[in-house]
Amino acid sequence: MLSAALLTSSQLLLCALLYALALLWALKRVRWVELITDSRRQHLFFGSVFALFALWLVRREFDNGLTVHFIGLTAVMLILDWPLAIVAGSLAQLGLCLLGLDDLSALGANGLLRILVPVGITLLLSRTLESFQPRNLFLYIFISGFFAAGLAAAATVLVGIGLLQWSGSIQAPNSILELFGYLLLVMFPEAFINGTAVAALIVFYPDWVDTFNSDRYLQEPFDSNDKP
Repeated sequence: MLSAALLTSSQLLLCALLYALALLWALKRVRWVELITDSRRQHLFFGSVFALFALWLVRREFDNGLTVHFIGLTAVMLILDWPLAIVAGSLAQLGLCLLGLDDLSALGANGLLRILVPVGITLLLSRTLESFQPRNLFLYIFISGFFAAGLAAAATVLVGIGLLQWSGSIQAPNSILELFGYLLLVMFPEAFINGTAVAALIVFYPDWVDTFNSDRYLQEPFDSNDKP
């Protein structure tokens, strides 16, 4: 993630505006009645906030103000759906700001990178997969879980590089091959963490995953010999 010193004031303002609009839209789309009345969903929500906060504490900070850590929003998005995932990520990020680990003035930029981009990528792939109404359980795990998390990490890196190059803080990699190497370094561990979490939940607690259609994925295969 980025410190405010790496970005221009216009970038900080633009990112804050985009982040605020997305957060307001997410707050509007949250099913508040269901969240208030369903204790299980409350536990999933607050557990996700804590898990993100703890995950983001495991970080590598560089002297130039750049911070690298795992994201984890793909699994949270699949568990809570996108409105609550954005809210959960925002609360975890606010906790980092209160501890002084993140720049409050860069809240919008970091929210764009660590929350909006991963949630958006995961939502796009998940909705695209569901439009085909697949019945193979592994398609959900590998596309919505593993592949979406890896692609979300790569997109976050690319957007971050774009912001830093725009501000003049860094230069873009010298070649596509070098950039691809950077992307691989972040894609595989992010895909493994999120994909493993999603796979474990699907196996043991499929009802915890809001975007998982258990009626379709877990139904018994149709056998023509069973016809009456």
